[in-house]
Amino acid sequence: MLHAAETGIAGEGGGSSLALGIPLIDGILGGGLGWGALHEIAAVRETELAAATGFALALTARGRKRETIWIAEDLSLAENGAPYGPGLPEIGIAPERLLTVAAARGRDVLWAMEEALRCRAVGVVIGELRGRDIDTVATRRLSLAAAAGNTLGLILRAAPDDAPSAAATRWIIGAAPPVPACGIGPPHLGAPRLAAHLIRNRRGHLGAWIVEWNSVEQRFELATHSEPVAGATVNRPHRAAVA
Repeated sequence: MLHAAETGIAGEGGGSSLALGIPLIDGILGGGLGWGALHEIAAVRETELAAATGFALALTARGRKRETIWIAEDLSLAENGAPYGPGLPEIGIAPERLLTVAAARGRDVLWAMEEALRCRAVGVVIGELRGRDIDTVATRRLSLAAAAGNTLGLILRAAPDDAPSAAATRWIIGAAPPVPACGIGPPHLGAPRLAAHLIRNRRGHLGAWIVEWNSVEQRFELATHSEPVAGATVNRPHRAAVA
């Protein structure tokens, strides 16, 4: 039988947490990201949105096996595309469990997020926001909706925003260069690596780490070698499931 930390869920019902799988970070978070709460994930810059997307989807894979709702503006989907379907099983998400919703405007994204967060058939709601038109009142409404549905709400941004927010945590995510894997066969890239900065945490301390996604065990691990953040990438036709 798997323990809660191995499955990614600590506890049951209200007040449970989504563990990342790294004891150091989970301890700082008080067990993990709180269910029934809102969290913000921002890319270091727009060209690294794929890294923030990968972090959000990895959290989804760690969570309860319910439906995930991805809500984005039409313009965002046109410019950045939807999460790359063939890469979803690699991260641990069944493609049929990721539902994409297109909204005309940012305020429509917020409305759809609030409705989806209240649905107990949904596990995670990801809202991709382009502008900075979300205020404390809006994030408070989303937080209350997440608490009502005991769901995990993730606001995904293309760039950091330091405006006041009711979110329980706020992350800035960038790409970190992978370490080439050595072994039998031709050289290949190692596990995907992300530079994760926790800049808001209601439960405790802040921090910055380079983490790797273990696609076999479907959990995060601390990178064994610290590397500077990779340079910006351009002309990415599709968002990879994991940056």
